[in-house]
Order: sequence, then structure tokens, then C-alpha cells
Amino acid sequence: MIRKIAAAALLGTALSSPAFAQDGAPVDEDTAAGETIVVTAARTILPPNALPLTIDIIGKDALDQQLAISGSVTDAVANLTPSFSPTRQKLSGSGETLRGRSPLYAINGIPQSTPMRDGSRDGFTIDGFFVDRVELIFGSNALQGIGGTGGIVNQVTVGAPTEEGLSGRFLLQGTADNDFSKAGMGGKAGGLVQYKAGRFDASVGATYEIRGVFSDAKGRPIGLNLTQGETQDSKATNFFARIGYELSPSARLDLIASRFELKGDGDYVAIAGNRALGLPTSAVRGTPPGVPAANRTESVALSLTDTDLGGGNFVSQIFFNRSRDTFGGESRDAQGRYIATFQDPVLGPIGDVFDQSQNRSRKLGAKFSYERAVPGFEDLTLTIGFDALVDKTEQALIATNRVWVPPSDFQSLAPFGQANLKLFDGVVRLAGGLRWENVKIKIDDFHTLASTTFVACSATVTTNCGPLTYGGVDVAGGKPKFKDLLINGGVIVEPWAGIRAYASYAEGFTVPDIGRITRGVNRTGVDIDNFLDISPVVSNNREIGFEAKRGPVDASAAYFWSSSDKGQLLITRPDRIFDVQRLRVEIQGLEVNLGVQTPIDGLKLNVGYAHLIGRFDSDAVPDGKVDSDLDGVNISPDRLNLAASYNSGPLSARIQTQVYLKRRFDGKARAADDANPNHPLKLADNDFGGYTLTDAYVRYQTGVGGISLSVQNLFNKQYIDYSSDTRLPSDQLSYFAGRGRTFTLGWDYRF
Repeated sequence: MIRKIAAAALLGTALSSPAFAQDGAPVDEDTAAGETIVVTAARTILPPNALPLTIDIIGKDALDQQLAISGSVTDAVANLTPSFSPTRQKLSGSGETLRGRSPLYAINGIPQSTPMRDGSRDGFTIDGFFVDRVELIFGSNALQGIGGTGGIVNQVTVGAPTEEGLSGRFLLQGTADNDFSKAGMGGKAGGLVQYKAGRFDASVGATYEIRGVFSDAKGRPIGLNLTQGETQDSKATNFFARIGYELSPSARLDLIASRFELKGDGDYVAIAGNRALGLPTSAVRGTPPGVPAANRTESVALSLTDTDLGGGNFVSQIFFNRSRDTFGGESRDAQGRYIATFQDPVLGPIGDVFDQSQNRSRKLGAKFSYERAVPGFEDLTLTIGFDALVDKTEQALIATNRVWVPPSDFQSLAPFGQANLKLFDGVVRLAGGLRWENVKIKIDDFHTLASTTFVACSATVTTNCGPLTYGGVDVAGGKPKFKDLLINGGVIVEPWAGIRAYASYAEGFTVPDIGRITRGVNRTGVDIDNFLDISPVVSNNREIGFEAKRGPVDASAAYFWSSSDKGQLLITRPDRIFDVQRLRVEIQGLEVNLGVQTPIDGLKLNVGYAHLIGRFDSDAVPDGKVDSDLDGVNISPDRLNLAASYNSGPLSARIQTQVYLKRRFDGKARAADDANPNHPLKLADNDFGGYTLTDAYVRYQTGVGGISLSVQNLFNKQYIDYSSDTRLPSDQLSYFAGRGRTFTLGWDYRF
């Protein structure tokens, strides 16, 4: 189940949300009577109805259901959130958006993204086994600092044990495709042991997962994206530890550490599909060149909180995060050449130079906030705080020891303040705040890759064909600085308990993918200090919402619209590498959710719908006016979600359907194509045909643990995933089908 609320929060760790109840059952928001469920993302301890924000919480039970169905936290969020893009079922989440913009992934408030060079691996930095719940804040905002132009996806790890002695959880799972083929078999084992003695507590755990080859509904192996990386044909490990100490009844120290690594096995190579014939990209056994794609994230965070410091709530956190994202290397093409981007005549004959890249990032940060009601005027609550982040990132070519994205230093310092005023005994609330974002970027002088492009020779093209080198230029580094005062504000009206409406405005702030921009410089005379393409993305979110939560009904509706003058668009090149363009972007949409508890005890029905419209300025010389639709790399399709869940006694079950509606992409470029029926790459080829998927889950609690069975793609629907269907219409290696029927049998035991 997913609960939609405007919620209260502490930063960092869920101090009052235990991982396990006394009887060993998982704590769920609906059943933890008297427990305060802390929502870390909103950074306030105000009551749930006090904020003009739309926030969803995916509780532990609902999260475990979705993890059993699809295997990852990102897929769980995508399945349950209508305005979230369908995932690509790959290691890279490039192009997966929330409300048409990139979300900020965080773990206990620690950002997982890399501001200077987005490797799009931030959705795979911790195993969902150690996640207690997922918090989603929708729309552009700066609550957690840099990022979050589409929203925030905050993964809160398991809380501290509340009962003296030992407690814990174990999990065993097995996964098989529809044919129960040996190559498609996978499995997972996980364990978490917790101990509490007086003021001290500790939690230690580990997971190990093997994923086999994915198959589509026709039993064919799904093609591999060797460069961006895969979750299929891989192994993943996660080590997790949490140590806590209660300094006083209100103050607490927590140290949390995690190391997550996912590695491809490198046992398969891709086989090109055929879009004209509807034949998806596939895979056969083989050894791809270089090192298989991998993702490794290590993080440590220390938090000190005091819920009664001078009559207010104090939260502090310092953290270190290190990531290493290895991208795979492409095999030779039909002409026997390696990827053109990495060619350099100095290193060897054009087409014979093999290489692959690796992102390396280190982050050090701190967050502080203090909140309390004004003495003598308790209806006014004030919050002050300060965030700091230092990030060092580079993207190296590891086969030839070259630099693709130069070492780049990023520094963000941001004081902020929030105020919340209660009027008419809480019938009306006014909320607002300011955040002063100060960003400094440092990039030394660097030299871009030689970069070669292959131009096919033909009967009509006999000159300027073959390999053409266009890069290899000197770029002057610099230390550009950016400052911005970001504002947010809103009003909430709640005339009756559980019935409320709100209107809000909030600004989000992020930097574009500077790594993609700097590595693509192909002209002389560029100076980073005055290179406008690296200026920040400032997006806004205007929203009107309504919620009704009374009796058996849990309903909400939100209409939102946002814009950014220099937005960030991902543009896919023919070699399947993404570039960035800075253009005006406007997005608007409607999201509606309804949950009804039926007269049948334990049976609940849910329906959700999202409609999004995204436009950008596509003129060769931008005029600031949007005129073309965002494509499938930059915005999600309209969607209808239907679900029925049952939870009574030892039995729980769920069946869910996602209906992705077809979409046509219009604009100036489309109009030009329509006027030229012989245009070789018409935008019509990027239109989305739509598809419908259904999943099912059932679990029964026995005296020796719970037995569960889940089925992904219950009706074995053959389909092409949204990303593949809406980009690169001439690329036969990126025409991926979605997974066919997949079974997961699991056993979990709590003590």
C-alpha cells in the first residue's frame, strides 16, 4: 500500500521507527499504533497536515511486496507512482523521471547523485532489504539541496531496535523465467541481526544476489546495454551496519555505514534487433571486450539529534560518500570498428582503439537544522539550518588511461529558514521559506578527446566520408560561482479533519550534467569561467492540491506546472551516448489517486492516474518560447494504475495493473517531417504505442516464517519498453523488450 500525505520529518535517520515489533512482524504505518513515523525528507516535525506538499510514503510491507515482484527500489517506486517513468530495467536510470524531471535519490537524506557528472546509477546504491520505507516529495524544491528538480526519493534505512536483546530478519528468494531455464535462474539471501542493551544498540546485515539472464514473453533473451550496464547476468552484495547510543532521553548518536556493489558477469553479448520487423535486440553467450559494467557505492554517516534542545528539535549529520561507476565497452560494429567517440589516431588505426569509461566521485557533506515554536507565540514555528556539500568527480577512460571528463570540484554552501503559521485554530496555515544557494565549481585546464565520427561513403557521398576527427581541443579551466535565493511558500486550508486543500510555489536548484557538457567541447577558445552552458538549472513548481482522508476513503488530486528558462534536455546521439542541451522547458500535469477500504475486511481497492505535458524550445536559435514536445527520454507517458490488495490474518495478497497510454510527440520538427514524407528519420518513429502489464503477489505467514510467491508480467505480455520505443528509431542495438512472466518464491523469517 502507498500512503499519500503531507508529512512531518526529522533529518537523517528514522529514530522512532523500529525495524521490528516485539512479535517479529514488520512495523507498518497503519498498524504501529502510537508510533511516530518520521518522514525525513520534509525536514520538520510539524503535523502531517501542516505542509503544502504532496508526499507519498511506501511503507515496509508495500516495499517488500514490490521488491519481490520487481527486485529493486526504483522499480517499486515506478510501479506505485503514476507520474514516475516506467523503468528501463537496466543498471542505468538515464531518462527515468518524476513529473518530467530528474528526481534526487537519497539515503537517510544523503544525496546519491553526482552533481558534476550524472552517471544515472543513483537508483542502485543500497539493497532494498535494508530500506524501511521510501519517501517521495513531488515537484521541484530545494528541501534537500542540490537536485530534486522533479522531486525527492528518500530511502530510509531500518531503524534501531526497541526491545532488549536480539532480534532480526532473514530472507531467501529464488527467481525463474517463464520457461524455468537454467540461464534465467536467480537467487537472493539476506540477513539482519539487531541487538539492544540499555542505551546501546547495533544492527549488522548483509545481502547477496545473483541475477540470471532476462527473457521476454516469447522466451528470447533480452538484449544487453553493454555500455550503460545491466542488472541481468550480474551479482550484487551489500554490507550494512548501524550503531546507536542514547546520550539522554531526548538525545541520540547514530553511525550508519553501507557498502553496495553490483557487477556484471560478462557472459553475454548483444545481437542487433530489427525495428521494421518488430524483432527486439537479443543476446547470446560471448565475452564482451573490457571489464563488465559495475557500480560500487560506499557511505558513512554520523548523526546527532536532540528532540528537546532548548525546547526545540536539533538535527545534525555529517557524511562521506564514495562511488565508482564502471561503464562497459562496446563490441565492434558491423564494419569491425569500435565506438567512434574513443578513437584517436595517435593511439592506433581509426576503428581499432578500444576503451571504456569510469566515473569516480567522492562527497563530504554536513546538514544542521533547529526547529521550535516561538516562545509566547506557539502558533508560529521557525526552522533555521545550514547545508554543506563538497564533491570531487572525474570520468576516466580506463583502457587507455585517458581523461574524458576532467577532475572537477563542486562546493555548495546553503543557509536556509522556514516558517509555518497556524491561524484560526489550524483551519488555515501559511508556510514559506528561503534558501540561499552558493555554488562554486573548479575545473582545471584540460584537453578534449580526439573523437572521431564515421561517415558512410556511398554512390552519392564520395568526399568527406570515412573517419573524421573533430575533437581534441584545449579548454581553459576556471572557477565559476553561482548564487541564487530560492523561495517556497504556500497556504493550506483544512475546514474539517481529513479534508484539506493547498496551493504552493517552490523552486528547485541543480547544476546540469557538467561532465557531459565539458567533454563535448569541440571548438577552440572556450573558457569555463564564461561558458554559459554550465549555468545552474533553476526550476519552479506551482501546485494546487486537494485531499480527502475520512473513513474508508483516501483520495487526492494535484495539478502542477513548472518551467525552467535553461532546462536540461538529454539528447541521444547515434552512438547511443547522451549529450545535454540547455533550453527552456515547461511541464504541466494532473495526478489523481483514490484508495477505498471495501466492506470486506482487509480488502482495499486503489486507482491512480497521471497526465503529463512537456514542451521545450526547439528553435535552432532559441527564442524562449516552447514549441515541441519533450520526447520519451525526458518525460514519462500518461498512465493508469489499478490495484486490489488483501490483508487479513496470516494472508496478504495484491494484484496490480499499470496501463501505459500511447503518446504522439508533436512540435516544429514533427511538422517538418509531416511536410516531407521521404524524411529518413521521422519523429513518428518515436511515437509510443502503449502497453498494459499486470503483476501479482501472495504471502502466507506460518509459524516458521512467511512464504511468498510473486509473478511479474502475469499475463506474459510481449512489449517494447517505453525508452526503447521512443528514442533512436534507427538503432537496432537499443530496441529492448521488457521482461516476460517471471516468478519469485521467497521465505522470510523474523525473530
